[in-house]
Amino acid sequence: MEIDQRPGFADAGAAPAFVDERPLTPLHPDHVKVLRLGALLIAVPLALVALVLESSGLPVPGMALVPVALAIGWIVLLAPMRRYHARGYDMAEDRLRVVKGLLFRADTVVPFGRVQHLDVEQNPLERWYGLATLTLHTAGTHNSSVSLPGLAHETALAMREAIRAHVRRETM
Repeated sequence: MEIDQRPGFADAGAAPAFVDERPLTPLHPDHVKVLRLGALLIAVPLALVALVLESSGLPVPGMALVPVALAIGWIVLLAPMRRYHARGYDMAEDRLRVVKGLLFRADTVVPFGRVQHLDVEQNPLERWYGLATLTLHTAGTHNSSVSLPGLAHETALAMREAIRAHVRRETM
C-alpha cells in the first residue's frame, strides 16, 4: 500500500492530518425544541393523510395509522435529538469550525480573513426561544456562506462582533 506524501494527507486508515481535534461547543439546548416544532409541521399532514385513509375503510384497522404514528414518533422525537447531537462549532482566534450532518457529515472551517460579511437571523420559532442563526459569507461561489443555527441570540451577537473585530484588525 502506498501512502500519499502530500501535505495534509495521511494513509487511508488514519485520520487526515488537517482534522482539528479541539472539542466542539454544542448548540443551545432549546434548539432541539425548535427542530421538534419544525418536524411537527411535517408530521401534521402525515397524520391527516393517515386518518383519512383509516376512515376510508381499510381491510385491516390501523394499517395506515400505526406505521404513520411510528414515523411521526421518529420524525418529531428522535430525529431532532440526533440532528442536535450531530452539530457543533469551535471558534478559535482566527477561524470558525462548523460540524454538521448525520448521513452526510460536513466539517467546515472558515478563516476570518475570508469573511465578507456576517448576518444574525431569527425566524419566529428561534425568536420565541431566544435563539439565532449566525451566517458567515465568504468570497467565492461554491459554499460561500456557512450558517450556524441554534445559538443563543446573545452568543450569536457576541460571535459576530468578535469576528468583525478580527476582520477589522486584519484589514488595517
